[in-house]
Amino acid sequence: MEEKKYKKIINSWAMYDWANSAFATTIMAAVLPIYYRTIAEPTLSGNQITSYWAYTNSIALLLIALLSPVLGAMADFRGQKKRFLTVFALLGILATAFMFFLTTGNWLLASSLFILGNIGFAGANIFYDSLLPHIAKKDDIDQISTRGYAMGYLGGGILLAVNLAMIMFAPDNLTILMTRISLASVAIWWLLFTIPLWRNVSEPPRKIFQGEAGENPIKAGFGRLAETFKEIQKYSELFKFLIAFWLYNDGIGTIIKMATTYGDEIGIQDTSLILVLLIVQFVGIPFSFAFGWLAKKIGTKKSIYLSLGVYTAISIGGYFLSNATHFLILGFAVAMVQGGAQALSRSLYGRMVPKAQSAEFFSFFSVSGKFAGIFGPLVFGLVSQLFGNSRLGIVSLIVFFIAGSILLTRVDEEKGIQVAKEADALAMQS
Repeated sequence: MEEKKYKKIINSWAMYDWANSAFATTIMAAVLPIYYRTIAEPTLSGNQITSYWAYTNSIALLLIALLSPVLGAMADFRGQKKRFLTVFALLGILATAFMFFLTTGNWLLASSLFILGNIGFAGANIFYDSLLPHIAKKDDIDQISTRGYAMGYLGGGILLAVNLAMIMFAPDNLTILMTRISLASVAIWWLLFTIPLWRNVSEPPRKIFQGEAGENPIKAGFGRLAETFKEIQKYSELFKFLIAFWLYNDGIGTIIKMATTYGDEIGIQDTSLILVLLIVQFVGIPFSFAFGWLAKKIGTKKSIYLSLGVYTAISIGGYFLSNATHFLILGFAVAMVQGGAQALSRSLYGRMVPKAQSAEFFSFFSVSGKFAGIFGPLVFGLVSQLFGNSRLGIVSLIVFFIAGSILLTRVDEEKGIQVAKEADALAMQS
């Protein structure tokens, strides 16, 4: 009976990846970036549109990066990881629902709604990720994390397939309407498939540290952050990993966010772009599970190194991209490694996180990713404007993959895990 309950909890947690990945596929990667060009063309030039879309991504990620550390610490203090997840998820859902009202010329409204939706998406993910160390058994954490990514590929892919069919087979006079409906459908999907997590995943126990009883949550949140930074040397392996993740995730995030806009700029048809992204979603499912298996065979860090080597090759190949076949080949390569790289990074980090401060530490994980997401698209946009095309921006990403890999070699995983155990033992005594 206990095993059955455990599986139900794990499946409900993973189902949230199914729910919110519709935002990642339809809104972030496929439909909205292309529709953004359509509604912005009356007032912006082609290269301006690419750059403005990059800046929109950077603004969204900067805001969540500034908010998330103290929110994570507050969630730990109040014992409300699920409640914080809910607030941010509903923000993202509402912003996405209002995208139905985007029409020609409304590029500023599109940017604003995307920023709000991205804050909701990224903010909720902090607290979703922070639940992982609480629900997963030690030996299962890699496989559970990769299962979540595989579910995300499947859920996001199914809705993208439906949306693609709606747009492609609609009469010309209804294409815009079907696009707007596709954007709004993400809100319904996200809401509906979050219900299993709300129903079946329990709020982890609240842990009040010594001297915190009766404190204001905001004061306690800042206090926890200050204490963490005082003890930063104790968590040296964790923070070295964060910087490594910041570096290589910069490249990964930029490729994900800018792929369709980049492809559109060099003349690949919209339907080809979305079809490739759809294929990538389903190719990513078996490869996500494969990386969970690979981590057991060769280790988590070595599996991440392999994925970063492939990303380096993708960045170089992106410079020579000129047609839909090239886009498909590179998309397939991304599908091979994207889920594995991010899922194993999440599980490796989760092993080195003290459970009593999981939301706080996963907010740092989120911040490292978000600051990466700020600088990646920002550099991409600046290089695109400076040189009049985006090819050199793609090649420049290899610096992040190489630097991240080098720093990852300096991370002592076992030492980081032991420090987390000691911190949890001390928390139990206080």
